[in-house]
Amino acid sequence: MKKKGPIIIGICGGSGSGKTTIVKKIAEIVEGFTVIPQDNYYKSFEKKTVDNEHITAVNFDHPDAFDMDLLVKQITSLRGGKAVSMPVYDFVHHCRSEETVAIEPEGIIILEGIMIYSDPRLRKLIDLKLYVDTPGDIRFIRRMLRDIEERGRTVNSVVEQYLNVVRPGHDEFIEPMKAYADLIIPEGGHNQRAMDVLSAFMHQTLREQ
Repeated sequence: MKKKGPIIIGICGGSGSGKTTIVKKIAEIVEGFTVIPQDNYYKSFEKKTVDNEHITAVNFDHPDAFDMDLLVKQITSLRGGKAVSMPVYDFVHHCRSEETVAIEPEGIIILEGIMIYSDPRLRKLIDLKLYVDTPGDIRFIRRMLRDIEERGRTVNSVVEQYLNVVRPGHDEFIEPMKAYADLIIPEGGHNQRAMDVLSAFMHQTLREQ
């Protein structure tokens, strides 16, 4: 029997592990999939200072920082063949934007994020679970460059946040998620063999739909 909704592929891993790189490389090979970043489901927080120096008061590396109820509800709707309006998160002001993105329940949906395996309700909705395993120093460098260039952060605020919440959060909440993965991908999108396996799976899935 044909599956009613889309196939859900999860890509989990620490911040800066290479999850987005995997998506970009797969997009060069496979057509017909949609990406849902878990980052869009962060809860809204008030900005602490004008220069953003004290935003580390908010722990974005804890499962409670996400609106998991909404994410589970929307993935459940997509699995049931219903379209949803995905929220969009403003990382400069640390709040949910008024903008939304329409997601249709078709083909393959890649759910990407650091905490997507932390909720048992969400794990049950994911058909293929991947974990991107990348050394901590590489993840930190990538995160620092991203936060400074794309999110208006300062070096001091990035370092403080990493030491106080990102690294402890990774060790406590993200690293253990390996246990739920169907496939562990070292070095993310730079692992060509893993990219070949994933793209072959996606091509076959799309042909069978």
